[in-house]
Amino acid sequence: MRLHHLTLQAFGPFAGTHTVDFDALSADGLFLLHGDTGAGKSTLFTAVCFALYGEPPVDRNLELRSHHAPADLLTQVTLDVTISGHRMLIDRVPQQMRPKKNSTGETLQKAETRLSRWTTDSAGKGHWEASSKSHQETGKEIKDLLGMSRTQFCQVVLLPQNEFTKFLYADAGKRRELLGKLFHTDRYAFIERWLSDHSRTTQKNRDAARDEVLHLAARIHQAAGLDLKSQHDAPTPDAAHALTDPALTWAGDLIQASQADALTAQADAENAKRNQLAHQKLEAAARELHRQQTTYATAREQLDRLDEQTPHQEALARRREQARQAQQLAPLLHALSTARADHGRAQSRESDARTRLLPEHAALQAADLATVGQHIRDDIAVLNTLLPEETGLHQLTAELKRIDAERQDFAVQQRTARDWLEKETTQRAALETRRETAREAEEESRSQQTQLESLSDRVAAAERRDAHHAQITTTEQRLTAAQKEAEKAAQAHIDIRRRRTEGMAAELATDLTDGAPCPVCGSCSHPNPAQAPDGHPTREDEQAAEKTHQRLQQQRDKIAAELQQLRENAAAATGEAGDTPLASLKADHETLTKQLADSLERAADRRSVEEELLALDREHTAMTQQDSTATAGLSDRNAHYDNLSQRHAELTAKLDAARGTAPTLAARIDDLTRTADHLEQAAEASRTTTTANQTLHTRTSEATDAATSQGFSTLTEAEQALLSEQALTDLEEKINKWREARASHQAVLDDPILQKAAAEPAADIETAAALRAAADDQHAQAVTASSTAQTRTTELTDLTTALAEVVERLKALEQAHSTARHLADLATGNASGTRVRMQLEAYVLAARLEQVVTAANTRLHLMSEGRYALRHSDHQAAHGARSGLGLEITDSWTGHPRKTDTLSGGESFFASLSLALGLADVVTHEAGGNPLDTLFIDEGFGTLDDDTLHNVLDVLDSLRAHDRTVGVISHIPELRRRITQRLHVRKGPTGSTLAHLTEAAE
Repeated sequence: MRLHHLTLQAFGPFAGTHTVDFDALSADGLFLLHGDTGAGKSTLFTAVCFALYGEPPVDRNLELRSHHAPADLLTQVTLDVTISGHRMLIDRVPQQMRPKKNSTGETLQKAETRLSRWTTDSAGKGHWEASSKSHQETGKEIKDLLGMSRTQFCQVVLLPQNEFTKFLYADAGKRRELLGKLFHTDRYAFIERWLSDHSRTTQKNRDAARDEVLHLAARIHQAAGLDLKSQHDAPTPDAAHALTDPALTWAGDLIQASQADALTAQADAENAKRNQLAHQKLEAAARELHRQQTTYATAREQLDRLDEQTPHQEALARRREQARQAQQLAPLLHALSTARADHGRAQSRESDARTRLLPEHAALQAADLATVGQHIRDDIAVLNTLLPEETGLHQLTAELKRIDAERQDFAVQQRTARDWLEKETTQRAALETRRETAREAEEESRSQQTQLESLSDRVAAAERRDAHHAQITTTEQRLTAAQKEAEKAAQAHIDIRRRRTEGMAAELATDLTDGAPCPVCGSCSHPNPAQAPDGHPTREDEQAAEKTHQRLQQQRDKIAAELQQLRENAAAATGEAGDTPLASLKADHETLTKQLADSLERAADRRSVEEELLALDREHTAMTQQDSTATAGLSDRNAHYDNLSQRHAELTAKLDAARGTAPTLAARIDDLTRTADHLEQAAEASRTTTTANQTLHTRTSEATDAATSQGFSTLTEAEQALLSEQALTDLEEKINKWREARASHQAVLDDPILQKAAAEPAADIETAAALRAAADDQHAQAVTASSTAQTRTTELTDLTTALAEVVERLKALEQAHSTARHLADLATGNASGTRVRMQLEAYVLAARLEQVVTAANTRLHLMSEGRYALRHSDHQAAHGARSGLGLEITDSWTGHPRKTDTLSGGESFFASLSLALGLADVVTHEAGGNPLDTLFIDEGFGTLDDDTLHNVLDVLDSLRAHDRTVGVISHIPELRRRITQRLHVRKGPTGSTLAHLTEAAE
């Protein structure tokens, strides 16, 4: 991948449109991106990543839209790039809000992607040809050409030194996490998990089969009971080997013992059946004899009881004869009974009717009662003529109530309206005062808002001013210390040079050889060469002192530049904030903020007051109209009420005289009507009683004569002898039943079979039943024992068959689990005999790490001048931890390996840089070998001395020799002096800008 051009528009800190010409920057193969912190150096790489993948780097959560850009300028990134020999133009617009074209406000601008390819026509002329506008198609095509994911791209194209220093120092777990993401080894982790899950599944299935064998064994043991024995032991959970064939042998022994027990029980059941049949016959004969003897004795007893009832039966026969004679008098006796009932009812009705009469009417005869009732009917007719006038009185009363209610309603409306109008003046004045107060507060808030904005700017400037002053104090102290160290280094350098100059003769003498001319005097004889004093400095000592002096001078100059920049920034901030203390400004800001809030709160009341005034005007109009309407209505209702009151008084006096004590005229009519009805009913009842008395006397005389003619001495005797048809039938049935029962029992006593049975000794059915019950119990026990034995044999056979099936399945599951467990242990590094506990994913990553270390050592050897080399280690980790991703540093000066965290800052930098470059090579090869012609290295050079920095730049030059372009992102001034192609990123209040510089800085 080679970058050609990158165009940014309203992207990140860049407010306008800026283009980076990577072809020009890459002219020397090495270029520098430098600028102030926060200017936007890393934003360039973010734009490249966004153009390629449609998203910023994985470890960045950036807002792509520039806050400095104009509202109508869309955020857009265009990248001209060659990938795998294909030159492409990628144009992306992220989703953002933009102003509406034809109205105010904003609308959503959806994300857009346009991909074009550089092609040549038949004439050999090149041009851009549109390829796709789909996000998905563009992303897939670019990813396929690059051969790596966004995570891999961000890791190998932009080499983040801090991250690789962490990788250098990290433990095996952290390295595994990073390498796993880069090399997509999650598939091996999936294989580990699948093998472990499969092992657990087969173990679960194996354990389930074992549990099923134990469960079936328990059921077999339960079914066999305590009386069946086997020469083999039953299977137990502690002996897994006994859960297969030994379990089947044990179950077979139990089946054989159960079958023998079943044959013995069947023979016992057949003998018990024969004994049971014999005792059943004996019991039946005894019960039949007992039945015959009981029947004969019962008949004798019942016949004796019937003979005792003979006098009573004779009396019943006489009663039947009297009833038959009384049947001849039945019509007359019934007529007499009816007359008596009619007479009693008539007397009762007359008594009831007279109890409802008034006291003055209770003693009157029937004719007098009728006369008084007729007079009352005449009075009722007169009262009925007055009923319409009473109805009119009710209507007149209701009308008076309605008019009085309307008078009261009008009076309330009038009083309400006048009370409101009296209070309106005070309410209106209060609202006018509130409106004026709100208007004044609104004017105050405008002034306070302006003051607050100015004061906020001063507070921010004061914070910067105080921060700069604090940094100035610290930096001045650092500069003083740096100046002292530089002066000491200068003095040391001068002293070493002086001492070396003074002893230069001795230094030259060390190179003199007999017979060779002296470089100073030309003599070939050296009789007395000068001798160097003890501690005489060498050329290397002088060079080292010079380098130390130069390095300390650079540090002093850098701190002086920082101090000058801080003083300029402090002066600018002081110009904005003045000399007022920050605490005072913040206190003034807080006070003004509270005052503004109070003013805004009071000003907010203005709209509410104006609405209340409008509502007050509307209510004033309504209340004035209400007062006028209520006054007119009240006057009209008062006049009408007086006229109706006079008519109501006259009619009330007339009807009161007609009602008497009754509440209403209708009630008076009802009382009189009720009295007349009672008089007529009493008169009728008196006449009915007289007629019933005459009929009763006649029926009594006729019945008495007839009873005498039938032989009864009195009428009462005849009435007592009379029975109803049902009573006479019941009496005859009693007589006939006695006779039939006596004949039936006599027939039983005359039976010769029963007479013979009665002559024999009493039957002993209890003994016969007890013997038969004992035989039944014996037979039942024998049948139960036989059935139980047969059932047990069947159950044991079925359970053993099921056990055999489970045993066969268990054998297969045991083998499957053994294989799955062995494979899972191999994949997770837990297999027995394994030297290093290394998981499958770690094994694959260890191979990748070895490749990374090999590629990294090529650069590390040059950067460290052959001193250091990285070494992959797979030693057993402590406390049984996973192994395979260890990393050590080998020091050729000592010949012993060292831990990576023992390296100094500069050593850690070039070691991690070598590691990052090696990882980039391996990931590139892993992704398909597509060359990455452009690399970015972010910071870390400040920890290097001049010689090491020179070696590192030589390694970067070697990358250029392989046709790679390296972009260095750094603040180090030395790099600006050594790298001619530079992209300077400047920041400002209106956004950042770019400048391509082509000369080394002085």
